[in-house]
Amino acid sequence: MTVPSKKLSSARLTQPTNAFVEEFTASVQFDQRLYQQDIAGSIAHATMLASVNILTTTERDQIIAGLNTIHDEIASGQFEWSIAQEDVHMNIEARLIALIGEVGKKLHTGRSRNDQVATDVRLYLRDMITPIAEQLDRLRLALLDVAEREAETILPGFTHLQTAQPVTFGHHMMAWYEMLCRDAERLTDCAKRVNSLPLGAAALAGTTFAIDRELTAQLLGFERICQNSLDAVSDRDFAIEFNSFASLLMMHLSRFSEELIIWSSAQFDFVDLGDAFCTGSSIMPQKKNPDVPELIRGKTSRVYGNLFNLLTLMKNQPLAYNKDNQEDKEPLFDTVDTLLGSLRVYADMMAAITVKPDNMRQAALRGYATATDLADYLVRKGVAFRDAHEVVGLSVAYGIEQQKDLSELSLTELQKFSEYINEDVFEVLTLEGSVAARDHLGGTAPKQVRAAIAKARGNLKA
Repeated sequence: MTVPSKKLSSARLTQPTNAFVEEFTASVQFDQRLYQQDIAGSIAHATMLASVNILTTTERDQIIAGLNTIHDEIASGQFEWSIAQEDVHMNIEARLIALIGEVGKKLHTGRSRNDQVATDVRLYLRDMITPIAEQLDRLRLALLDVAEREAETILPGFTHLQTAQPVTFGHHMMAWYEMLCRDAERLTDCAKRVNSLPLGAAALAGTTFAIDRELTAQLLGFERICQNSLDAVSDRDFAIEFNSFASLLMMHLSRFSEELIIWSSAQFDFVDLGDAFCTGSSIMPQKKNPDVPELIRGKTSRVYGNLFNLLTLMKNQPLAYNKDNQEDKEPLFDTVDTLLGSLRVYADMMAAITVKPDNMRQAALRGYATATDLADYLVRKGVAFRDAHEVVGLSVAYGIEQQKDLSELSLTELQKFSEYINEDVFEVLTLEGSVAARDHLGGTAPKQVRAAIAKARGNLKA
């Protein structure tokens, strides 16, 4: 199944393109991924041309039948792509002409490859946003399941990677969940600007034909139409915005990964990642390496690179379309693939994670995590906060000397540092008492964690 060897766009040129230049400038090696969107756009364009009497209904039907045949050929692997035809658009058009003859040459009336490719990329990204959003929801649901199961599990909360205050593991998972909610909002917002139709802008100035852009937009499901022809063919803001969203999301996944890597180490031993998400060592038989979170942490850098690739690509371009824009697709495709894979494996990994509550609890007890609770206790007794801070600092120093947690010190020992300390102090010095006391919206108390989970599940279903 072949396409014509002569380029459809070569009539102006008096010499054939240098063979290496032909290969160097071709994009069909990677933009053939857009074939479904290109065919959908062409079917809509042919339908619109017939509606304004530029094509007859017979011509329209011939074109659409030919395009559907080409779709099936590509999907089945029978289509022969040609570098000589440069890109996905010319390959499909050349094959259409080979299939249906002269009528196929009429399809390109009233459009250019400039508005055609801008439309294809928007259609592609719109199509990809849906599975990305679905995988993002899968991960959020996996986090909610872990959070609910571990709503009362206590671990040390950290600042500067030093033990700060006790929190619940469920509360920690809900912090991750909140980050992903912001990502989901950004994706939804980005989708609005993706869903704008460039087709009809032609090469840069519009077309002399009486086209119906509103009908084309309706046929392709676009919510709005690009209002300026120059901007329509040259704009890649939507791709940059998507890559910006992706970079933020991958930054969040990288932060999650860093914690999982630390927590799964022998030094912490807070969690166990499923064997399916780890690998062994070729030389050290005892090793269980957290390859998935490490790789996602690494892949974050390539998504950042794709964002800066697109920003740099666009920064010097005068209006309107330039050949530079051929370079927009590979970073965009790579980001989409990286994001889909990362979200999918992360959701699966979190569904298989095993939490080790005893190890977490022992770590919290080692770090004087309830010191702030003792300070708050003294303030409620009427002690100025700075004085309370000093009392607690002395108490902690004594506890370190005695190798005891604050909750393990006797009342007599604690009263050495303040006469305001009474028997009720032990209600706040326990880990359970500390987390339960933070019973307010956004707090780490198990009651609040469960309320946050219930609200989140309702929002995801809405």
